[in-house]
Amino acid sequence: MPFDLAVIDLDNTLYRASSGVFARMDARMNRFIERRLSVDTDEANRLRRTYWDRYGTTLRGLMLHHGIDPEAFLDEVHDIGVDTLLSADRELDTALAAMPGRKVIHTNGTREHAERVLAALAIRHHFHAIYDIRFNDYRPKPCPETLAMLLAAEQTTPSCAIVIDDMADNLAAAAHLGARTAWISDRASPRWHFCSATVAALARRLSALPLPPLPQQA
Repeated sequence: MPFDLAVIDLDNTLYRASSGVFARMDARMNRFIERRLSVDTDEANRLRRTYWDRYGTTLRGLMLHHGIDPEAFLDEVHDIGVDTLLSADRELDTALAAMPGRKVIHTNGTREHAERVLAALAIRHHFHAIYDIRFNDYRPKPCPETLAMLLAAEQTTPSCAIVIDDMADNLAAAAHLGARTAWISDRASPRWHFCSATVAALARRLSALPLPPLPQQA
């Protein structure tokens, strides 16, 4: 296996975007912005999208431009009843079990949200650790510095890691460091080492890769 650590995104990566999880979070972000900044729905939606595009998360823009308390935002936005939208994914569970190497979550959401998602999908037991938005003082992906910190915490190097994500910008940061990359998308792209519609399909492909040769004995 050409890597010993898989750094896996959470939202819209481990489950389909069509599940509605992010749609609920977007709606709660808009309501939070409307109330805290005293703006109408259209302006709240514009700010949410503008800050997400510019900074990687809406939260980062709210912190930088409006002094918003991050924990108040995170608590409200992630209170969405994930267990009503997601259910146990046996195909993903089986595929992750066959995929060698340590697996960690790297998310721009909270640890609590990640725990709820993983529990709903019944795959929590596959993950060695969760690195959330608090890991580097609320600095979101894409951020090579944050990913480098994560790899150091896991005592590995970029050349021994694969980053799995649905966002091309996040993969570009990983490629910049020298990590392998896997894009979760219905489309293909030569920019990345692997492309797959689902993590389950990717995990099956990775589990079939040949193991590296054993070191020769002196």
